[in-house]
Order: sequence, then C-alpha cells, then structure tokens
Amino acid sequence: MKTADKKPVVIGYVTGYSGLVNQDQIAADKLTHINYAFVNVKNNQAYLDNYKRDSTNFVRLNSLKRKNSNLQILISIGGWSWSENFSDAVLTDSLRKGFAKSSVDIIRKHKLDGVDIDWEYPGMPGEEGNVYRPEDKQNFTLMFEAIRKELDILEKETGKKKLLTTATGGFPSFLDKTEMGKAAKYLDYINLMTYDYYSSKQAGHHTNLYDSKTYPSDNSADKAIKAYMAAGVPASKIVMGIAFYGRNLKLSTTAQKGLGDTIASTANSYGKGYTFLKDSVVNKKGFIEYKDEDAKAPYLFNTETKQYISYDNEWSVANKCDYVLKHKLGGVMFWEYSSDKNGYLLNQITKSFK
Repeated sequence: MKTADKKPVVIGYVTGYSGLVNQDQIAADKLTHINYAFVNVKNNQAYLDNYKRDSTNFVRLNSLKRKNSNLQILISIGGWSWSENFSDAVLTDSLRKGFAKSSVDIIRKHKLDGVDIDWEYPGMPGEEGNVYRPEDKQNFTLMFEAIRKELDILEKETGKKKLLTTATGGFPSFLDKTEMGKAAKYLDYINLMTYDYYSSKQAGHHTNLYDSKTYPSDNSADKAIKAYMAAGVPASKIVMGIAFYGRNLKLSTTAQKGLGDTIASTANSYGKGYTFLKDSVVNKKGFIEYKDEDAKAPYLFNTETKQYISYDNEWSVANKCDYVLKHKLGGVMFWEYSSDKNGYLLNQITKSFK
C-alpha cells in the first residue's frame, strides 16, 4: 500500500485525569488512535499519577479493540500542566535512556501500542514555573531517538509495530526552538495543536484554518502546516488539530459585530464543548452564529451580553478534512473526546474521510 493511498488517521485524545473512562461512550469504529492524557513526568521518569485509575482506564480502552481490532492506544506524556519536568528529565544521555525506558515500560506492562509526547514547550515558557533551557532544542530530538530505541526492543519482543508520536505547537515559533525536520525521522505522526490561537486585544478565531481578513491573525492551521513542511517534516506525518471545545471572550460595551472587536476580558475563556454549544447556544439565547469565509471558521456573538465564542463546527471541520486530503497530510487529531459527547464533529470527520 503506497503512503498516498492510506486513509487519514483520526486520533482522539481521551482524558483520564477527570476519572474513569466510560468506554461505552467512545465510538471506537470512527477512530484509528486514542491518546490517553496524561502521564506525568516525575523524578525524571514517566509516571502514572494515579496508578489504580490509570491502569483501569488502560483495560477499558484496550477493550475497545473488540469493536475495532486496528485501534491503537497510546499514552500521552506531559500536557500543559505536566510539562515542567521534561527539560530536566532529558538533559543527559543517561537521563534520556532512563526516561525512555520508563515510558516504554508503561506500554509494555499494560499492553498498549505507543508513546505520545506532549511537551509544552521545549526551549520556551509554557505554564508558569516550567523549566526550559536552550539545550531543549537538541534534547527534544535526542529524547525521541532514545524512546524509538526502546520501542524497537519492544517491537522485537511482541512482533507488533509500536508508535512514537508527539503533540506540538501549532505556531511557527515552535520550529525555532526545535529540530522538527530531524525529529520527524523518529516519529510516526506529529499532531499540530492548531487551536488556542487568540489575541489579547481583538476578538479572533482560536482554531482557524486560514487567515481572517477581518482581523490580523498571526496564526492559522495553514500557516503552521506550511512552516512545518518548510522545516523538513513530511506531509504524510503531519496531523491537523481540531478543537472539540469553544473559547469565550467578553467584548467591550461598544462591540458591534464580534470578530475584530475589542476584548474587555478573557475571564472563563475556556469554553464549553461542542455538543453543549450546538444543542444549547448556537442561534439561541441571543447568540447568532456567523461564518468567516476567509478563515473557514465560525463564531458566535451576542449583541446584548457582548459575549463572543470561537469554535469548530461541522462546516469548519469539513474544510479541515478537505485540506488534509488535498495536501495528503497524515490525518486529524482532536482535543478532546468528551467535549462532544453526541459525536457531531467526529461524525463529520468520518463522513469527510469516507
């Protein structure tokens, strides 16, 4: 099978930190991969923060293979809150070897299929208090090399392919602090977090495919993907991120149209999931849905309350999937599964990739 003929991957992040996973609510037949979020980094090792909960979740997620025998289950290490110790954990050869071994030991023990690294961010600040240093640039690559070596050992033991993927910043400056062209050699997929874009002054889109003409945007999925390809990452390994949640802004009292208007506050900017938005908010309670045709991004604006919400809907997701097919990218991933319990967006992805 030639790479070009491969069906795009559909990678869903499923969270375990909020409790036990209800596997009956996961449409296993519509996914190719599940990335279990998150595994912590502690004492320079990959560490299950709540062993009882996490190990139960692994059993539950593995049970989905009865519905889809090709489904792959990966652990995702790090995330926004647990990235502070990456820099220390991969500082030297021996530390990297230990970290790689501890990561692969988790998937060995729990019969999983791969490791996903979500380091936010090498060489630059993520959450306040995170350790980062210039050497992260090379160590990021060397970490993947070390994990790949350990996965190769596990492949020989099990006779099964084991995957190495990463979630990366969906903005070009991420590429200044990393060697993604080199790192890509060790990676099966690079999941671009092409969401959480927003400016501090004007209401913009948080997960737009293209630039908006209404307001000047630094970021878009298209810009990020082109930058990654220019940095030497093969299109077939690039996975575009889709947001299953919205972001809310409160705009100034003079706001007229929403997009491009002045932001008054970003309090509670982390919005609700798409199921809630579609069922309870879109074109209800004063919220009108608009389409930015240039950016291929929808938004909601309430002229009374001056609330503005940016999100992905079926239309924007269809445009993203078309882009993936047109540019022969690896596929799509989304954050995160439980934000769209009714499966509106996942159904659209399935339809687009049919």
